[in-house]
Amino acid sequence: MARKVTTQRKAIYTIAAWGIGLLIFFPILWTFLTSFKTEAVAVADPPVFLFFDWTLENYTVVQERSNYMRFLWNSVLLAGLSTLFGIIIAVPAAWSMAFVPSRRTKDILLWMLSTKMLPAVGVLYPIYLIFIRMGILDSRVGLIVVLMLMNLPIIVWMLYTYFREIPGEILEAARMDGASLRSEILYVLTPMAIPGIASTLLLNFILAWNEAFWTLNLTAVNAAPLTAFIASYSSPEGLFFAKLSAASTMAIAPILILGWFSQKQLVRGLTFGAVK
Repeated sequence: MARKVTTQRKAIYTIAAWGIGLLIFFPILWTFLTSFKTEAVAVADPPVFLFFDWTLENYTVVQERSNYMRFLWNSVLLAGLSTLFGIIIAVPAAWSMAFVPSRRTKDILLWMLSTKMLPAVGVLYPIYLIFIRMGILDSRVGLIVVLMLMNLPIIVWMLYTYFREIPGEILEAARMDGASLRSEILYVLTPMAIPGIASTLLLNFILAWNEAFWTLNLTAVNAAPLTAFIASYSSPEGLFFAKLSAASTMAIAPILILGWFSQKQLVRGLTFGAVK
């Protein structure tokens, strides 16, 4: 009887998981399908799901109108470098908080996390003025700094959590063997925390890739990433839903492929230390 109840629960959980997964995936599927419709079919009422004449016209128009590779390259640079620099700064910070904590460590961590609760629009104006004065408005350097600082609290928190699961005795043994602080972090701590660091890299790369508020407000042409590429298909004349869907599909395809191939590493890192 107990085995039967357990089997029923597993079936319910499986069905619920598939239902939630399909619900989350449906907007992506709808966007993908809409990208192959004409503008008339895209706004049809009632909506047309599968039975329509598929066309590649939207992708052709998007590629002719915009330099997709330039937007893609900007996204790769902004997301990649902001995440890399964030990791370089966050590893020593998380190490000190995890292995050399003070009475204010938890307060500092909470304060860092509280900065994520501040509405971004509340600091847009001063940051915009600073960028103008420094001459880095619509530049990759400026956006890399903003994206790094925006995600830095998350990076520090994630690494702090992973480092806390590593026995401090191992680092003490390395010190007793004469390891310097640099060697301790690079050759002892970092290899042991590779799953956690990898998942942190992946998650923050995705967050930086998808960031729209700062990229739309602090760029125009030179440093515009794929989020600006998508927004360019919204005009005063109205929304071109089919072309907008094609641009969105082209923008999210690289990150979806990355997520698909790295999902095992991502899950492993996110559950690092959960099972002992």
